[in-house]
Amino acid sequence: MINKSLPNLFTIGNLCMGMLAILFIFNNKPELAAFMVILAMITDGLDGKIARALNVQSDFGRELDSLSDVISFGVAPAFIMYVVLFQDIQPTIVGLFATAIFPICGAVRLARFNVVESQPGYFIGLPIPAAGAILSTIALFEAEFKPMVLVIITLLLSVLMVSNIKYPNFKNIHISRKHIWLLLLCIVLLLLSFLYFPEQCIMVILAVLCFYALYGLKKKK
Repeated sequence: MINKSLPNLFTIGNLCMGMLAILFIFNNKPELAAFMVILAMITDGLDGKIARALNVQSDFGRELDSLSDVISFGVAPAFIMYVVLFQDIQPTIVGLFATAIFPICGAVRLARFNVVESQPGYFIGLPIPAAGAILSTIALFEAEFKPMVLVIITLLLSVLMVSNIKYPNFKNIHISRKHIWLLLLCIVLLLLSFLYFPEQCIMVILAVLCFYALYGLKKKK
């Protein structure tokens, strides 16, 4: 019973992190909000691997995962960028459009993922966890960019999610049952590093995710 529930608990954890991100950003805590999205990305990456390792995949788990992803990597990142920057953009319609289009494209991306058979070893379109984590973390560096640059980045990420560009799929990396707890230990150590070196960790994650997004563009060419 515990084995069957464990992956879904991680998926629910993903959803909880997304909700906390929304609450934090509306309490003017963008750093904590972005951190919650990153935690959601970690838990989202674990639920599927654990389900495959324990051989307890289910349609229920897949649907729950998609619904959670819309909140954690679509709605929450869009709200983070809106509160940090987009609500002050003139004309107002630009900020509203960029905020709305991101979760819409994310939802389309997830719906297509659930009904269209992907190619082995690849995702079609930028995965929404990567897009959401990029948008959330880059919002923390809004002082380094002009507002319209961040609007363009938001729109670009939205287009990449619904594009036909191939991105490497790491889901097939096998994790045996006996290595699950070792993986969880590594996650705990990563979280501890965030507590002591939050800015450095965020910058590293942002750099890796941006490379992943740009790598897909290179492969397209």
